[in-house]
Amino acid sequence: MDNIKNKIYLCAICNVESGTCNEDCKFCTQSVKYKADIQRYKTKAIQSIVDEAIIARKNKAIGFCLVTAGKGLTDSRVEFICEAARAVNKEKLGLTLIACNGTATLEQLQELKKAGIANYNHNLESSKEYYENICTTHNWDERYQTCLNVKKAGLNLVCGGIFGLGETQEDRVSMLKSIASLNPKTVPLNFFHPNDALPFVKNSVSQSEAFELIKLAREMIPNAHKIMVAGGRELMFKENQYDVFKYGANSIVIGNYLTTQGKETSQDIQELENLGYTIAKSCDK
Repeated sequence: MDNIKNKIYLCAICNVESGTCNEDCKFCTQSVKYKADIQRYKTKAIQSIVDEAIIARKNKAIGFCLVTAGKGLTDSRVEFICEAARAVNKEKLGLTLIACNGTATLEQLQELKKAGIANYNHNLESSKEYYENICTTHNWDERYQTCLNVKKAGLNLVCGGIFGLGETQEDRVSMLKSIASLNPKTVPLNFFHPNDALPFVKNSVSQSEAFELIKLAREMIPNAHKIMVAGGRELMFKENQYDVFKYGANSIVIGNYLTTQGKETSQDIQELENLGYTIAKSCDK
């Protein structure tokens, strides 16, 4: 393994607005429609966000993602994310900021960029053909257009999807083709984490299939700087979770996810170092 392939990029998520979404995405506990037993709050205190950013950097994260529940950006969300971004950047932590706030216009994204956001994460989630089976309150084309807006605004695009929602292999390939057409810098791959409150009761992907999907993503989106294994890593891969790097991934989310607990960060770091991986010190190095 050469030095580039041996380098792993760590990213942390900050759930700044939780469980307030009116959309009906069948994989998401953030929707108010499914009444999942999760924490729900409108906005997190700015100082709490800064504190989480400081901890994330101490835990070797180089990316810090500000996530809100809801279909997309509103004027108030833009204002809040900008305020949070400026507060985190003021600490000079060396973190690259990512915003993940749903559908967005070009003008809204330009405002985020002015505030110091470098990347915008908006996932296609599934293929265009299958999307109506997982969400009926908005359409796939809105998601794709937001990704185009991100590129036009001059932000780095973070765009991936979720596997295990009953989709076919053809759907998975179709989604990856669509992601590739957007030429994103980072591709987060999520694996469905079942919850009793959700319409989907199990993940339809096996562990061996999941490894092959990571490999396929790397092959189909070769220009991506990072193939990131994000939500569902621990549940899907269990004791084999660090094998994701053998299949083309070079990035993971550390700490907790939006509404589910992640692995203890110190364990991830120790395991990575024991396996001989180098943890990247910045997004591009």
